[in-house]
Amino acid sequence: MLKLSRYRSGDGGTRLVANRDGRTGFVAGATSLTALANEAIELGIGLHEMVERVGLEGPVDLAEALRTGRLLTPVDHADTAHIVLSGTGLTHLGSAEGRDKMHRAAAAGEKLTDSMRMFLEGVEGGKPAAGTVGQQPEWFYKGDGSQLAAPGADLVMPAFAQDGGEEPEIAGIYLIGPDGAPWRLGFCLANEFSDHVTERHNYLWLAHSKLRQAALGPELLVGELPADVRGASRIVREGAVLWEKPFLSGEANMSHSIANLEHHHFKYALFRRPGDVHVHFFGTATLSFSDGIATAPGDVFEVEAAPFSLPLRNRLARAEAEAVTVRAL
Repeated sequence: MLKLSRYRSGDGGTRLVANRDGRTGFVAGATSLTALANEAIELGIGLHEMVERVGLEGPVDLAEALRTGRLLTPVDHADTAHIVLSGTGLTHLGSAEGRDKMHRAAAAGEKLTDSMRMFLEGVEGGKPAAGTVGQQPEWFYKGDGSQLAAPGADLVMPAFAQDGGEEPEIAGIYLIGPDGAPWRLGFCLANEFSDHVTERHNYLWLAHSKLRQAALGPELLVGELPADVRGASRIVREGAVLWEKPFLSGEANMSHSIANLEHHHFKYALFRRPGDVHVHFFGTATLSFSDGIATAPGDVFEVEAAPFSLPLRNRLARAEAEAVTVRAL
């Protein structure tokens, strides 16, 4: 098992750290994930072999590096405008329950909400046979790389937000190769972070509710995601656990296959621009909002799950109000 982390060095630069079956070290000569991945694509080899070729230098205490704020978001790009954040919802078994609680007031009589219809269509057609195309999922845009919060950093909701709620997820990380082919670099723990009060008011405001920051865990898992990912999502307020629930992901707990979700994202030529990086959130079935929890600035979101060794923690904050004026030129 190989996990990669980006490390802030004392001189202000960055280095890449590998955790290979418990053995840690700096990847020799590697300063970023995208640079290493581009070199691997050029050589026609995978990241496992790439790390094996260049070797590791000295042990690194990753837990201490996380505690002291040296671990950064694993994904990087020289221009954050070329990192695309997007996601899919209603993809996990049980994920319709929380969403349906939010939306069923808008449905009359026995009519299914759009959320439940989409969920059931995914259950029926989200895992197609090899070589066939399955049901397309809900899809949303979150922003560019400027919206990524580092491990341990604040997750900041806008002053106008009605809610800042956690969404513990797995995210796929991709690099578009020189020929326009998407390459999956690996998977990260994630907090997709949304405004559920805004979404609940009107489902057509989902797009507004998703234009928020997001956080990625400090490790990128190279290779395939285990079919059954199990962990916990919790909210800590003033040092005590306010809310906690199991966090489940992986295809055994999903109504869609990852390949199907990837297909319906990268089928658009717009998302196959050479050199771009994509962070795609695969959805969740665990929301504190569904249990009536109202978060507050200062709350700490924690997500942890094997096979990731390190947790993702972020504190909720609210931005100051900004006056925006459109001027005619």
